[in-house]
Amino acid sequence: MIMPSSGTAQASADFRARLPQDEVIYFLLPDRFENGDRSNDTGGIAGGKLQHGFDPTDEGFYHGGDLAGLTARLDYIQGLGATAVWLAPVFRNKPVQGEPGREFSGAHGYWITDFTTVDPHFGTDAEFKAFVDAAHARGMKVYMDIIANHTADVIRYRECPANDCAYRSRADYPYSRQGGIEGAAINAGFDGTNFERLTRPDYAYTPYVPEAEATVKVPAWLNDPIYYHNRGDTTFKGESSLDGDFAGLDDLYTENPRVVQGMIEIYGDWIDRYGIDGFRIDTARHVNSEFWQAFVPAMLERARAKGIPNFHIFGEVYDHDPGILARFTQVDRYPAVLDFAFQTTATDVANGVKGTDALARLYMADALYAGGEAGAMQLPTFLGNHDMGRIGGFIAKAHPDASADELLARTTLAHALMMFGRGVPTIYYGDEQGFAGIGGYGAARADMFPSQVADYATHPRIGGAGQPFATSAPMYRRLAEMARIRAASPALRRGRQIVRATSETPGLFAVSRVIDGEPGETLIIYNSATTPITVNIEVATASQDWSSLRGSCPATASAPGSIRVTVPALDYMICVSKDPA
Repeated sequence: MIMPSSGTAQASADFRARLPQDEVIYFLLPDRFENGDRSNDTGGIAGGKLQHGFDPTDEGFYHGGDLAGLTARLDYIQGLGATAVWLAPVFRNKPVQGEPGREFSGAHGYWITDFTTVDPHFGTDAEFKAFVDAAHARGMKVYMDIIANHTADVIRYRECPANDCAYRSRADYPYSRQGGIEGAAINAGFDGTNFERLTRPDYAYTPYVPEAEATVKVPAWLNDPIYYHNRGDTTFKGESSLDGDFAGLDDLYTENPRVVQGMIEIYGDWIDRYGIDGFRIDTARHVNSEFWQAFVPAMLERARAKGIPNFHIFGEVYDHDPGILARFTQVDRYPAVLDFAFQTTATDVANGVKGTDALARLYMADALYAGGEAGAMQLPTFLGNHDMGRIGGFIAKAHPDASADELLARTTLAHALMMFGRGVPTIYYGDEQGFAGIGGYGAARADMFPSQVADYATHPRIGGAGQPFATSAPMYRRLAEMARIRAASPALRRGRQIVRATSETPGLFAVSRVIDGEPGETLIIYNSATTPITVNIEVATASQDWSSLRGSCPATASAPGSIRVTVPALDYMICVSKDPA
């Protein structure tokens, strides 16, 4: 096990006390991060790529990254300033699925068959424990990526052998009839709540489990089709968004109390066994609210019983409307959701597509979240991910004729908006190396270690390409600087945010971060324009004397309540008032 490096003893002693908003999260896919043990590349499965899923030349298959490699690279992650590591799912997956000619592997981790153990492609349960222990020894938290919406695609429907079943609605195919409203009566008296009366799953399709996979799911109750909706593929609209199979993945009947209790047992056990620090929950919007209303409090209580008072739970609600995002904190009772609205807005501002007033409108919606503005402090903010693509790619695509310096400046600006604004900044692995990955999905999942995927070598790098895991990479150095500034300033982590100035066009954006009851304010000023700006900014009247955290801040205010600054093009500065508020 890697021991904590010098200077981390105090951090490791009190890391449990940190609030969620104190963290800088580093999100990674274990398969694409570092290969520390080549003996597990095929997961111990015989045969070829369509059996074990390993092909390091194909972006859709396993490439060999594992927990041993991740543990060995904790110095690199901590050196960046990250304090929490969020891993894509590490549970045992179906190695390969898909119809002939459309096969892909479960390298991403979202096709779970066994919810109780680590996928052998990534290592062993003991290696997962070693990783968590090594992170904790450094004062770093570990967030697991979990799924309750679906399992791997195992259940088949006799009516569609090509596995291309269209969604069948509850109105046209009610639970009370076999195969449609004209079918034979089944499930007598089932009203959607008395699940002891739901005894047959063939109301829409005739589901079955292939003999070879009859016991592949763990725990064993997951092998029974009665615990799934069995209505065919979702269209992502209406009721199908909740009850449909996600691209064929078996959609759990999360209204069923047995499923609710089963998922609580599964994930509570991971807390008990490993003392992890939080969950990112996949496909949160595709599960009924009542499930989350039971599951989330149960997980928080399980964590408290384990001595983890600040267990962070945040859901993936893939929507850019803050009103929709906030609903999941108000109704579903999520403590936080991934801030997709920030991702869109910050990208547009950094690209010069929108004026900075778009950020002000975004932050006005913070009042909608449970707990209001204080609740919004827990939202993980991010700029790209494994599904949509990378911030470097968004910027390179929007500015095809831009110089390398401009691309680096815009990417830096986007990260500064994330690192110093309210919320929990979340760095997507590889962004610190300048990965751009033009295009989404596979293109956004490049290997950190030397890759054999030919297409990855053609991807541009923001700041230029260097050696793998280079701590000298321009974005690595810049992000590490931001993280150091943020870690040293409680106001930048926990301070209430006050928007001070905006522009209807690319240009000025300024916010103050203040801790109520404490003196002073921390002022962050951004310039999204391609020319420098000199401007007066309103501040607290008591903020007379100033110092610089970054950039050239004036020593004194221009007048009570006003400070005059000059911000270079596509840059930012941070000024600190030393006066009592």
